[in-house]
Amino acid sequence: LQAYERRFPTCPLIPMFVASDTVNEYKSEDGAIHVIERRCKLDIDAPRLLKKIAGVDYVYFVQKNSLNRRERTLHIEAYNETFSNRVIINEHCCYTVHPDNEDWTCFEQSASLDIKSFFGFESTVEKIAMKQYTSNIKKGKEIIEYYLKQLEEEGITFVPRWTPPVACKSESSTSHTRRPVSPAINIPDSATKEGLNNKEILNTSSSPSEPQAGTPDDKLDADYIKRYLGDLTPMQESCLIRLRQWLQETHKGKIPKDEHILRFLRARDFNIDKAREILCQSLTWRKQHQVDYILDTWNPPQVLQDYYAGGWHHHDKDGRPLYVLRLGQMDTKGLVRALGEEALLRYVLSINEEGLRRCEENTKVFGRPISSWTCLVDLEGLNMRHLWRPGVKALLRIIEVVEANYPETLGRLLILRAPRVFPVLWTLVSPFIDDNTRKKFLIYAGNDYQGPGGLLDYIDKEIIPDFLGGECMCEVPEGGLVPKSLYRTAEELENEDIKLWTETIYQSASVFKGAPHEVLIQIVDASSVITWDFDVCKGDIVFNIFHSKRAPQPPKKDSLGAHSITSPGGNNVQLIDKVWQLGRDYSMVESPLICKEGESVQGSHVTRWPGFYILQWKFHSMPACATTNLPRVDDVLASLQVSSHKCKVMYYTEVIGSEDFRGSMTSLESSHSGFSQLSAATTSSSQSHSSSMISR
Repeated sequence: LQAYERRFPTCPLIPMFVASDTVNEYKSEDGAIHVIERRCKLDIDAPRLLKKIAGVDYVYFVQKNSLNRRERTLHIEAYNETFSNRVIINEHCCYTVHPDNEDWTCFEQSASLDIKSFFGFESTVEKIAMKQYTSNIKKGKEIIEYYLKQLEEEGITFVPRWTPPVACKSESSTSHTRRPVSPAINIPDSATKEGLNNKEILNTSSSPSEPQAGTPDDKLDADYIKRYLGDLTPMQESCLIRLRQWLQETHKGKIPKDEHILRFLRARDFNIDKAREILCQSLTWRKQHQVDYILDTWNPPQVLQDYYAGGWHHHDKDGRPLYVLRLGQMDTKGLVRALGEEALLRYVLSINEEGLRRCEENTKVFGRPISSWTCLVDLEGLNMRHLWRPGVKALLRIIEVVEANYPETLGRLLILRAPRVFPVLWTLVSPFIDDNTRKKFLIYAGNDYQGPGGLLDYIDKEIIPDFLGGECMCEVPEGGLVPKSLYRTAEELENEDIKLWTETIYQSASVFKGAPHEVLIQIVDASSVITWDFDVCKGDIVFNIFHSKRAPQPPKKDSLGAHSITSPGGNNVQLIDKVWQLGRDYSMVESPLICKEGESVQGSHVTRWPGFYILQWKFHSMPACATTNLPRVDDVLASLQVSSHKCKVMYYTEVIGSEDFRGSMTSLESSHSGFSQLSAATTSSSQSHSSSMISR
């Protein structure tokens, strides 16, 4: 740290680093926290012609250093101030102490570059930025070693560790249960940059005892980790922070809790890219099917309540919620014939949602992180009837959906009284179960569960169900055969399945190269507000809003729509006639918004005129190199992919009166997609324009 501080205000080893000025500075009373924000002046090595066109000789970056002497961490964040409306650069560096050797320092660095437009020189700017960044990485170690040697020449070879003042020790001992707020929040200027006012800053600082998703931003408190997340290595903690920051940037207003994000990271061995992919798919799935509200809005049919032989039953010795399933006593064929596959799936989803809720409750009760549950499956009575093909198909579908959206929620699976037919069933289903999940299976044949290493090792004697020889009365339904009078025809079941599948306020659309998807909205009152909420599920798109005084022709489904990505509901509708001219027949009322795959976008537009408004999602083609007609390497590689010309969007739109519009997504019905079961608090971040608000 002493060596690093010598880089300021200028550094001779970095010629482009001309000067720096301190903008904000904060120091805690005990001296443990030191946050300093600087405005850095850089002389970028760029062609003179480009500088002349841009009209600048220097560019300015804002750098914030957050030092925590108590945790022995230094977080460095930097972003560009110059041309921030055209180019977005974010960089994050982290210095930490190695967990196994306190004399070693760990260093992590990441950066992102998003060039929206730059006078037609986007490709050139990208090359310059990458060149400068690569050069800085290579010089990083050299610069630190230079100043370390300088310190040694001055006789400084050891710096004592920070120790809290005596007065602070007693104070901290009485308040260690509070989750400290990130020091970044103490700088009002940087906080308001993220869309918070002073009042909101105070509210954030006084966070309730239940940890809120999204805070703190740069470092997780040790007490918080121990209380709510469990043991994490510094690398795992870093992965969690980075994935959460990415979600905050792309999924405003609906960030899952740390516990839920952590499940997906663990499921992919903390590979951020893989975890991010499956998490985004799961969040989109939850939103489309309103899974967050399934416990409050869906009532299971009476057939399920009477004949589904499963239910929650106390907890195991580790504090995990215990779910008991008497699969051998359940008429799977009768349930599928009476209800259909979709209703059965929805019931299983409600069980998993209840499991998440019980995990949170048990975490509070036992004072330690409980993020999974134990499932006890009794196979007494299992026979060939359970291997009925449609029933097995429904079971495999359920396993597939649960594996994709509830990873790392099964702590242990106890399979009791497995009969001879069980290996056949296991052969069918085991390939669809994740390897990590299979390791949690314990299988007992006959009465083996009553011996050493059996049920008593995992469940207290007092709560062993009566049907397993215990003394506790279990209220799980006994199952039994479903009366054939409740069976329904294949046509009735198919219609019911479609109804359940399409029961959502969101619509899916396919966007192709040359075939955008468009939605028509007729406005009578000029003061109305058009609101939207959409997720880019696949590919990159451009979002546009147009206005026309005359109505377009009736919607026509494009022939490409037959190749819809989703089924059902993936349509492609085009409204703007090819003979229409922009500026004559219709006009653009908002600047085009480029949205990347995985992003979630919410926004609104205050209409100025009555007439017809068209919301358009258009395929986004990456621009070719500005200095040549040849395409870039990335474009060539992308064109080789079969699906590179297909995009998928899930959207919801609504028109509300201006008097009802509160300037945020809280006025939208679609704000119900805030993942209330997964996020402790939701936020709304919007960027205001003269006639609209868009938040991404």
